[in-house]
Amino acid sequence: MTALVTHFEIFAEQPAKLAEFYRELFGWRIEKAPGVDYFHIQTAPSEEKAIRGGLTYRPIPGPRSWVHYVWVESLDGAVERVQRLGGSVLRPKTAIPKTGWYAVVEDPEQNIFAVFQPDPNAMPDPEPD
Repeated sequence: MTALVTHFEIFAEQPAKLAEFYRELFGWRIEKAPGVDYFHIQTAPSEEKAIRGGLTYRPIPGPRSWVHYVWVESLDGAVERVQRLGGSVLRPKTAIPKTGWYAVVEDPEQNIFAVFQPDPNAMPDPEPD
């Protein structure tokens, strides 16, 4: 099951406004997730044919493109391999609450993608007082 593209994300300065753009352009179903600044994207009426995505605030200065996420067995192992093979980390390991962990990386030619490890117990570290 690993190494599959699990979903994509579109980054925006104004996610709600950009969500409307993609609704109108492609007819995608885009709904805001309750309690977080995140919009879920369904690209087709049928779950079987759809690749799911998300739209959220830009977490890093770039890219100005969509980011594809690749499912991996071990996020830490994948990040280590990216660096060993000449790539770099743009956003370190980050929790997606109760979903998993991800990191945004780039290959040696500066092509950006993300790696994702599912974990229903993933939670960000509590913020210090």
